[in-house]
Amino acid sequence: MFTEKDLQQIKSKGISPETVEKQLEHFKTGFPFIHLAAPAVPGNGLLSFDENEVEELKVFFDENKADYEILKFVPASGAASRMFKKLFTFRQAFSGTKAEIDRLERENDLQSLGYFFKNLEKFAFYNLLSDALQKEGLDLKTLRQQKDYNTILDYILTDKGLNYGLLPKALLHFHLYPDGARQAFEEHLVEAAHYATDKDNVARVHFTVSPEHQQEFEKSVKSVREKYENLFGVRFHVSFSQQKPSTDTIAVDLNNEPFRNADGSLLFRPGGHGALIENLNDLKSEIIFVKNIDNIVPDRLRDTTYLYKKVIGGFLFRLQQKTFEYLDMLEDGNISDGELEEIKTFTREQLNIFIPAAYKGYEKMEKIDFLFNKLNRPIRVAGMVKNEGEPGGGPFWVVNEEDELSLQIVESSQMNLKDAEQQKIVSGATHFNPVDLVCGVRDFKGNPFDLREFVDPQTGFISVKSKDGRELKAQELPGLWNGAMADWITLFVETPLITFNPVKTINDLLRPQHQPE
Repeated sequence: MFTEKDLQQIKSKGISPETVEKQLEHFKTGFPFIHLAAPAVPGNGLLSFDENEVEELKVFFDENKADYEILKFVPASGAASRMFKKLFTFRQAFSGTKAEIDRLERENDLQSLGYFFKNLEKFAFYNLLSDALQKEGLDLKTLRQQKDYNTILDYILTDKGLNYGLLPKALLHFHLYPDGARQAFEEHLVEAAHYATDKDNVARVHFTVSPEHQQEFEKSVKSVREKYENLFGVRFHVSFSQQKPSTDTIAVDLNNEPFRNADGSLLFRPGGHGALIENLNDLKSEIIFVKNIDNIVPDRLRDTTYLYKKVIGGFLFRLQQKTFEYLDMLEDGNISDGELEEIKTFTREQLNIFIPAAYKGYEKMEKIDFLFNKLNRPIRVAGMVKNEGEPGGGPFWVVNEEDELSLQIVESSQMNLKDAEQQKIVSGATHFNPVDLVCGVRDFKGNPFDLREFVDPQTGFISVKSKDGRELKAQELPGLWNGAMADWITLFVETPLITFNPVKTINDLLRPQHQPE
């Protein structure tokens, strides 16, 4: 199927022909739906801590964090273009007629364009926009009075002004403070200073970025680093990585044949956020907090965020310490039947790991091997919030082909919602995945796990896209917190809704929780 030129192209991306063949096979066979067994809810797979337990875990985190190398990992490579989709559409169609302006004046719901223009001064970037217009001899107040919305949008979206339409979310100004506006990435530095510092007071933050934005990122971090280091008495170690070309996936036409560009070359596309398991794996850190770039609040609302980061972190420390203690015993092999039973109970009841009925009939050595292999894996504790109707994934018990139960974060695209039984399970779900994870990625001897060994390759995703006016099928790798972490030890913890405040559209920044008091 592949020409010599094709093979050279595949090799240049660091991909093996066998990997491409597997991807082509997935296009033909599709990916199986995840088989849901039950929603993870409080009392069944989802832990809910009372006030005393919350305080206890916070204290445990504070007392133990100096023993660990902690890192905050922020996927930040996505462009913000989807945030401004409505504005781009409006800019193309708006001609300034009285009827159009009257309609805007009547619009008053949060996500409407009318609300956007009426509340423009409430955005953190308002003064920056005003300055950009002033440089060109334009006055923002006058433009608003004249309803010259096209000029205003040009200076927000294009390189005439702020160029927000082409920047990643990380570089947009989200919140306003007395000393000026903060970009999204700055809020993550502030967070890191409060819970991701080591014994030397170094706060490590890693951003995944796209190649075209890395220089701007580095420049922006450099411009504010000293300010926050002085403010919080920490030193920042900020690092960046890009999605690897070797994680790109081949695209096909609607007949599942390789899609070719106009010059005859194969078309490869980025493999989605699941590709970032490679970036995570390269970091070789010990404890990694994972949080999306747009899920941040201003300082005035951040105490709960800090508290629950410490809660899930403290919970991970406690579980990991016990797990390591048991792994030492299992490796030694000189273990009593009572100790073995104690480890089995911990494995099943504290870590929610499935023990098959066949375990009873195992020889003692087989039991030791079984428990060792189940415990010697990366651990993640994932915060879950009550579902308020947000689209996306959530915590579920799932069954694999071997009839083994495990806890997984499952996206709606992985569910067979046409199956009445599966739909019933989905409708019983109470919680939602806000991407609030803390991960233990070293083994009981302190060696880094190879995280690529714990990916479920059967959990990818296929979607229909287009290029040059031609339809194509694209393949995404198993999602970072879905299939890419499918074989991790997983614990779900209920966290308060205030810890989840994503910014999906520009108007979300007008919500009270993103505004100054």
